[in-house]
Amino acid sequence: MPSPALSVLDLVPVRSDQTSADALAATLSLARVADDLGLRRYWLAEHHNMPAVAATNPPVLIATVAGATERIRVGSGGVMLPNHAPLVVAEQFALLEAAHPGRIDLGIGRAPGTDPVTGWALRHGAGGVSGDAVDRFPTYVDDVLAMMDVGGAAVSVAGRTHPLRATPHATGVADVWLLGSSDFSARLAAEKGLPYVFAHHFSGSGTAEALELYRSQFRPSDVLAEPRTFLTLNVVAAETRALAERLALPQLLSMLALRTGQPLHPQQLVEEAETVELAEPHRDLVEAMRSRWVIGDGASAHEQVVALAETYGVDEVMVHPVAGALAGTDPRRSPAREETLRLLSEPGAPERSEERVPRPG
Repeated sequence: MPSPALSVLDLVPVRSDQTSADALAATLSLARVADDLGLRRYWLAEHHNMPAVAATNPPVLIATVAGATERIRVGSGGVMLPNHAPLVVAEQFALLEAAHPGRIDLGIGRAPGTDPVTGWALRHGAGGVSGDAVDRFPTYVDDVLAMMDVGGAAVSVAGRTHPLRATPHATGVADVWLLGSSDFSARLAAEKGLPYVFAHHFSGSGTAEALELYRSQFRPSDVLAEPRTFLTLNVVAAETRALAERLALPQLLSMLALRTGQPLHPQQLVEEAETVELAEPHRDLVEAMRSRWVIGDGASAHEQVVALAETYGVDEVMVHPVAGALAGTDPRRSPAREETLRLLSEPGAPERSEERVPRPG
C-alpha cells in the first residue's frame, strides 16, 4: 500500500513551562511545518476548562492558523455542536470559507468536550440545556448544512417564511465532517451521506466496527457519492525508540489523570514526568494506552502508520503528535512535535536539527 496522506490534529497543549500565548505560538510553528511538508489538513479541537489544553475556540484558532499558512486545509476536530447555536456555527464557518476559499473543514461532534459545570455555562448562553442540545443533534446538523448552503435556508415563523443565510453572498461551502467515538455518529453520517471520522486516537477500540457500519449503511448524497473517512492516531516519532518513549510519557500521564479522575494540570516536561511513581493499576492502564499509540524512530513509526492505514482501509491518516518537551525547550516551540511530522513525512531523509528557526509571525 502506498504511504497515506498525512494530516494533523492539534489540541494546542499547554506545558508547565508555557503560557497560553506560548502554546498558541507553538501551534503556529507546528502548523507552518505541516504546511511546508505538504500535509493535507490541520484540525483544531474544542475542549474547555482544561489546564493542559488551549483549544477552546476552533473558529478563532482556524482563522489564526489559516492566516499563517498558505496551502493546507484548516478545520475543526471538532466543533461540539450541542455547545453552540447552529446559526452561530454556520456564520463562523461561512466567513472562514469566504476568507480562505477551498481550505476550510467543519468537523462536527456531539460530545460536550468539557465537565458538566462548564457545559452548563456554554449551553445556558445558547439558550438551551445539556439534554435538549444533545437530543437535537441530528436536527442541528441539518440546520448548519442548510444555513451554510449558497442558497441559504427558509425558516417559517408565525405563518411567514423568512430567508436565513449564514453570509450574504457565499460562493463556496466548507466541507462538513461528522466525528464520533461511538456508532451513533457513524449511523448519522451514513444516513446523511457525509464524511465521517471515528476517534481512534481517543478510544483505541471499536474503530473497525464503526467504519464498517458507516461504509455498509452509507447513502449517497449531493455532498458525497461514496463513503469518505480517515484514521486518527496518537504518534511520537524521534531519532530513536528510546527517545520517543521518553517524549510520550507526559501525554500518557495527562491521559491517565483524565481517565482516573485525578486533578488536571498543565502537561509536564519529560524530566518532570520521569519522576512520577505510578501505582500498579495505573502502570497497567498506561501500558494499555501506550500499546495503541504509534511510538518509535522515524522509519518504524512510518511503517506502523502505513500498516494501520492498510488495516482500516484508509488513504489518509490524521496524526495527533503527542510528543512532550525536554527541559530548556523554547516555550514558544514544540520541537519534538514538529520532528514527529518531519520524520513521518520524510522517513528516509537525513537527520534534521530540532532547533530550526520558525518564520516570524
